[in-house]
Amino acid sequence: MLYHLFYPLHDIISFFNLFRYITFRAAMAALTSFFISILLGPLLIKILTRLKFGENIRKEDSAKLFELHSKKQDTPTMGGILILAAILLATFLWADIFNRYVLLVLFSTVWLGATGFIDDYLKHIRKQSKGLTAAAKFTSQILLGLILGAVLLAFRNNNTMIDIPFLKNASLELGIFYILFVIIVITGSSNAVNLTDGLDGLAIGSVIMVALAFSVLSYVSGNIKFSNYLLIPYILGSGELTVFCASILGAGLGFLWFNCYPASVFMGDVGSLALGGALGTTALLIRKEALLVVVGGIFVLEALSVILQVVFFRLTKKRIFKIAPLHHHFQFLGWPESKVIVRFWIVAILLALFTLVTLKIR
Repeated sequence: MLYHLFYPLHDIISFFNLFRYITFRAAMAALTSFFISILLGPLLIKILTRLKFGENIRKEDSAKLFELHSKKQDTPTMGGILILAAILLATFLWADIFNRYVLLVLFSTVWLGATGFIDDYLKHIRKQSKGLTAAAKFTSQILLGLILGAVLLAFRNNNTMIDIPFLKNASLELGIFYILFVIIVITGSSNAVNLTDGLDGLAIGSVIMVALAFSVLSYVSGNIKFSNYLLIPYILGSGELTVFCASILGAGLGFLWFNCYPASVFMGDVGSLALGGALGTTALLIRKEALLVVVGGIFVLEALSVILQVVFFRLTKKRIFKIAPLHHHFQFLGWPESKVIVRFWIVAILLALFTLVTLKIR
């Protein structure tokens, strides 16, 4: 909004020429979303506590896990509302709100945020311990994937190629399977972040690393000089996604202030599903789908640990891990929660750095 309001005045007041620059607006978006989170966080925590929207640690799932996490019982949840509010407001203020890529990623974020909110509502307000059924969640994610896939085909003039990292001018033609691929990316990314959200600050800290890397990737994808130099596809208008990713970065840092160990609030599905979907949508829009697996390696490992555990147990009645997702496995090995979190963050930082390095390894 501020871009449309002030940039047209740059001929009168030269200061407003700053609004032309994506880097300036991205930095301001990050600061705006951070301060929104910091300022509104205590109020939201107070409201959630008063309404008794607290985390329910279920002993029947695992007695040992219940013992490890019993202190988290009744900690306020649904804090993802704060993250979404900060992201949406900061993006609205600092991005070109009429940019089609911004509109599409906001649509995806709100859609999955609403899905997560319904799930949290059923669990913590209606006291339905399982919340939304798995079928209902998947239906929402698949429907969103169908919509995004159809719109992206229109954006890309039916170009269904995805780029392969590390190789110059190398791509894979998906053809009729492109929409299925979009569904897999959206479903996988949103559920993977959701599965990672099991320890204080683990998921949001990892999301921050991915958002930072995607801020850079969005910027170079939308800049014709950088994209030509780096031999990556130039996507006109995608640079505005830098502002959106910066908003995630700022909102995530602000939320981490309250969510770090020991957490005062959890994000809930309203936050994890929305953030995962936002990152997956961004990867699709800037055609960095393959790099999502690298930069989001923590989320991939968490999701794979669950899949492998379930499949292996059904086939052999034995377990690969002591418990899944993976972060709980390390807790069962005796690692303190804070050590698991920080070590996973370190891996997430290294993966983000490696992802940026791949821009030159082609």
